Amino acid sequence: MTTKSKVNSQICKKISLILTDVDGVLTDGSRYYSKNGENIKKFHVRDGMGINILLRNDIKTIIVTKERSEIVKKWAKDVNIHRVLMGIKNKETVLTKLCKEFNLQPNQIAFIGDDVNDLPLLKLVGISASPCDAINQVKNSVKYVCTCNGGQGAFREFADFILTQKFSKKLIWY
Repeated sequence: MTTKSKVNSQICKKISLILTDVDGVLTDGSRYYSKNGENIKKFHVRDGMGINILLRNDIKTIIVTKERSEIVKKWAKDVNIHRVLMGIKNKETVLTKLCKEFNLQPNQIAFIGDDVNDLPLLKLVGISASPCDAINQVKNSVKYVCTCNGGQGAFREFADFILTQKFSKKLIWY
């Protein structure tokens, strides 16, 4: 599959904050359980590296998720996520607060999501994206569709796209 992109490189140059969903973006959306009934999630190491590369280039990442999960908190801490916003049913409600807090306009924020509950926020940000296995409603409304599935490096692909468009030669990879 080829990447679907409706993104002008000038829009990428404005991005200062990336928001991401968890299930279906940072994970493959599956639910795994241990024999004791504990929920287990699998995250891709490339996504974690992407978050750190963004941070080295002064772009913070914030998780915005409907769920409440200690696993997500732990992973977020391990990979230097700036903040985790949990229990957010209407994700678009965080945009005004984040814009005010970081002194940004909505067009300076990117968001990657995969399902219908992400659509309202996806429609408000400067760059919207989805993994290639997101639902069709989402893929048809975003500006960038990754070639990777959720949980298989989609976040990293999106981060790399923004970074290379924004910084070209001044990019700090490692």
